[in-house]
Amino acid sequence: MSSHVPIIRPPDTVLEIVRTLRNAGFETWCVGGAVRDALLGHDNLDWDLATVATPPQVRRLFTRTVPVGIEFGTVGVLDRHNRMHEVTTFRRDVQHDGRHAVVEFGASLEEDLARRDFTINAMAFDPLSNALHDPFGGRDDLAKGVVRAVGVAEERMQEDRLRALRAMRFAARFDFSLADDTWHAIVNSAPHLTRLSPERVKQEIDKTMEQARRPSHAFRRWRESGAFAAIAPPLATVSDEVLQAVDCLPAPAAVTRPQRRALRIAVLCSDLAPTECDALLRALRFSNQDIAWITAVITGWQRCDNMLVSALATEAGVSDRMLRSVVASVGRLRMGACLRVAAARWQARCDSGAPNADGSHAPLPTTQQIRRLYRRALRSAFNDALETADLAIDGDDLRQLGVRPGPAIGQLLKALLAEVLDHPERNTRDALTARARSLRVDA
Repeated sequence: MSSHVPIIRPPDTVLEIVRTLRNAGFETWCVGGAVRDALLGHDNLDWDLATVATPPQVRRLFTRTVPVGIEFGTVGVLDRHNRMHEVTTFRRDVQHDGRHAVVEFGASLEEDLARRDFTINAMAFDPLSNALHDPFGGRDDLAKGVVRAVGVAEERMQEDRLRALRAMRFAARFDFSLADDTWHAIVNSAPHLTRLSPERVKQEIDKTMEQARRPSHAFRRWRESGAFAAIAPPLATVSDEVLQAVDCLPAPAAVTRPQRRALRIAVLCSDLAPTECDALLRALRFSNQDIAWITAVITGWQRCDNMLVSALATEAGVSDRMLRSVVASVGRLRMGACLRVAAARWQARCDSGAPNADGSHAPLPTTQQIRRLYRRALRSAFNDALETADLAIDGDDLRQLGVRPGPAIGQLLKALLAEVLDHPERNTRDALTARARSLRVDA
């Protein structure tokens, strides 16, 4: 079925590629996510094309190409702004292994669209005649807000197990429902998700965190379908409070706020023991840097959550001494992230009416209290002496006082740090030297 769709306007650079192929006698259409997003009114710079031309023919027509997937019929064509557009030959699948397909060329546009995952992704647009080819009702499903598999849902999931996770991500991203047969096929596919590589699972988690305003809509389905049980067992029973807390954090911005993705993942894993979180993230092939940061933030939040909730519920609030101790324990570079996790968990707990982590129902901090605490914590993090390296004396000074090299120096520095956390004004060379002598005598 073709219809005129005036709202789709690909960039001029895409039109140039289409015209080049058409002028050479090759049928060519815009396909995929850019067509879907244009119909939804969303911007998308990644315009992909499907054509009857074979990869060698495409490469002969364009001077700048990248062989991104020649065996699957895909050539990357660089436009005049150096943006790459994938140009793929019409193809049909002839064999599947549950993740990858063996394809053959010489297919029609209809056959090419039939091999795609969901109706909303199985539309083709002709930018020269302004016609939409929509044989599976993708435009109607966009209007209804439904993610529906193309053809027989069970077959689509068996062809590529990753489609189960993609379906749940798309539904969360666009706030769509899942067609009944598609959902049942996802549930049936869940035990087979172990065939997916850890890297692809991680990629779906990352994309969900980045693309969905409310990632809980996807991850709740991961839990209910059995996807978590199959591919991330520690999260198989993740609570609604945790999922709601993920939604309380702002969405990542790939360029300006890349750490927001890691922060959302930290909240998703915040009920796990740090060692369990570490093992899960390693199994999913997260980077060592992400693993260290996420587990440290979780550890810090778990240490200070009950303490801060209890203190903020009192008239006195969080004392300067307590705050310095918390920041020292969490780490000055992680304190801001730790408080963001705390704020998200507190907000979700308040919305759900669930008890605190210790089982109590102490009043949760208000938004104003959280903001004030955050500002105080950052001031402390970058102004107070919180580590032994911040002390006015060091190990060399203690050796000059007669302290033998070895564990005794580290123990004495820790004792001096505790003194400074209680009394910041004593972080002077004279005061700490005197205190070190006193502690040696007492020992």
